[in-house]
Amino acid sequence: MQLGTFSDCKTRNFNMGFPNSQSFLDFKTAQFGNLSFLDEPRCKRQVISCFSQSKPLNFTFFPEPRWSKQSLYNSKPLETQYYTKQELGSSKSIRKTKNLSSFRVKSVMGVSKVVENDDVAVGKMKGSGGYDAIVIGSGIGGLVAATQLAVKGARVLVLEKYVIPGGSSGFYERDGYTFDVGSSVMFGFSDKGNLNLITQALAAVGIKMDVIPDPTTVHFHLPNSLSVQVHREYNDFISELTSKFPHEKEGILKFYNICWKIFNALNSLELKSLEEPIYLFGQFFQKPVECLTLAYYLPQNAGSIAREFIKDPEVLSFIDAECFIVSTVNALQTPMINASMVLCDRHFGGINYPVGGVGGIAKSLTKGLTNHGSEILYKANVTSIIVDNEKAVGVRLSDGREFYAKTIISNATRWDTFGKLLKKQDLPKEEENFQKVYVKAPSFLSIHMGVKAEVLPPDTDCHHFVLEDDWKNLEEPYGSIFLSIPTILDSSLAPKGRHILHIFTTSSIEDWQGLSTKDYEAKKELVADKIISRLEKKLFPGLKSSIEFKEVGTPKTHRRYLARDSGTYGPMPRNIPKGLLGMPFNTTAINGLYCVGDSCFPGQGVIAVAFSGVMCAHRVAADVGLEKKSPVLDAGLLGLLGWLRSLA
Repeated sequence: MQLGTFSDCKTRNFNMGFPNSQSFLDFKTAQFGNLSFLDEPRCKRQVISCFSQSKPLNFTFFPEPRWSKQSLYNSKPLETQYYTKQELGSSKSIRKTKNLSSFRVKSVMGVSKVVENDDVAVGKMKGSGGYDAIVIGSGIGGLVAATQLAVKGARVLVLEKYVIPGGSSGFYERDGYTFDVGSSVMFGFSDKGNLNLITQALAAVGIKMDVIPDPTTVHFHLPNSLSVQVHREYNDFISELTSKFPHEKEGILKFYNICWKIFNALNSLELKSLEEPIYLFGQFFQKPVECLTLAYYLPQNAGSIAREFIKDPEVLSFIDAECFIVSTVNALQTPMINASMVLCDRHFGGINYPVGGVGGIAKSLTKGLTNHGSEILYKANVTSIIVDNEKAVGVRLSDGREFYAKTIISNATRWDTFGKLLKKQDLPKEEENFQKVYVKAPSFLSIHMGVKAEVLPPDTDCHHFVLEDDWKNLEEPYGSIFLSIPTILDSSLAPKGRHILHIFTTSSIEDWQGLSTKDYEAKKELVADKIISRLEKKLFPGLKSSIEFKEVGTPKTHRRYLARDSGTYGPMPRNIPKGLLGMPFNTTAINGLYCVGDSCFPGQGVIAVAFSGVMCAHRVAADVGLEKKSPVLDAGLLGLLGWLRSLA
């Protein structure tokens, strides 16, 4: 059955035998010999973005066509290809004519303007060459690892369950508002130093984003009417803090001076994998004092160091609140290196918000990834990691497709990686040890709101932390509230005369289980109303009456959309840890499998997961032959690091 020749400029719709009379392609503005599309044409599971032919195109179709797993992989002209049945994905045969030329494939996007020109592979099967690396998940850690590998010449495929990249650094749009999914406090986005890892990751793929400086990192509203603004300028911040506690001025200065000592040591080094001995020894010989400084503080925590210099319990509680924003635990449980990174970077490079929202970071990294010849595939729900002869060799998707690579990088949590994606494997000993030292950190209740602009005073800061009555409530569910108002910096994120309020507070998934749909929705409204009432009383009188849009998410929401076990955001130590000694690095006990993200060294936070991505890419590049490596030194160093972790 021959359907026709394109010889005019009229719009034509063609049905090719898909069930329910679903159109296979919508051809728009067709020209003789060359097709272009104003809209995204769609087939059942993939989008064909463009193809060209110097002659009139003839198509021959057979009943129940089905694209093969490999047929749309390359942009080379397709000769005889074979398809069958009713869905995309089989490699069995029904013949298709060879006049069709030069396909490139796009993922089906539920949000058409989220990611532009995202060329992806339909599949790459075992024995056909595969990839150097497959990255499971497109959070910042995964995307930094992927792009760092791509610029080294690696062929990378990123598989993302959702329809947009970014994970908890993604975004969504509702009623004219552009909401950040997670935090709007962007570390590592400056133009100086070595810890501006987001800037460096973007620059590596040739992209620079416009940013807006935030003059105040966070405004604390604490018990006993204590109010502290963390100004961008360090001297302004330290002057304000010491003016509140003049009797502890010396101790405060000593504590933050140690933070600077650690930060400066980190900031002086070229940051790559701590699991790669050639790099590590090279850095030690170049910067021995800095390396020894970091080694000294590696097993120490911020709270214990603060207590060496500070006695006032309220000042120590303030430092607990400072660390809680970083790690969702108090200062005694926060590694000193983690605390120093963020407590100083906010003054060194400053907090800079990306124009257009945080989601632009992931979109830009994705664009850079594809520009360097690698790929990202959306709606790709990885359900298992394929292990062959004790080596990770590929992944399997929920729709049955399989992809193969030399290495697999999981941007999922450790619990998802070793409890779900490798559910048929025995838990490696090092993972057992990790889970003895760490538990899943709590998730969040999040509230996204659009409000009338007049409800906010003119001098309102972008970020606020609210703990009204009792310091003991700091770590309790719903005890403290973090509030972000990104429209203070970028008004384009909301309709004119409106502001965005993103409110989140810690919450456990257990608090939301076993409820009927009706009870679940009622509880969301009840808890959200209490949180909003607290903000109305403390900060913004009349807040409730100004609300024009509201959406509430629970830990179950975070689990569903971000594929995070229990909605967790990384590990939390069971007891007081030995600094970062217990944190796993990127390599795992399974050959060819690496982990990246907030449940790896150095932990939670944008700057930390970006660091994790840089380290992972360097280690993987060495293992696939793109960087120098020494197998003997590798074995020795990895053994030493494993022993150190056992001390935690």
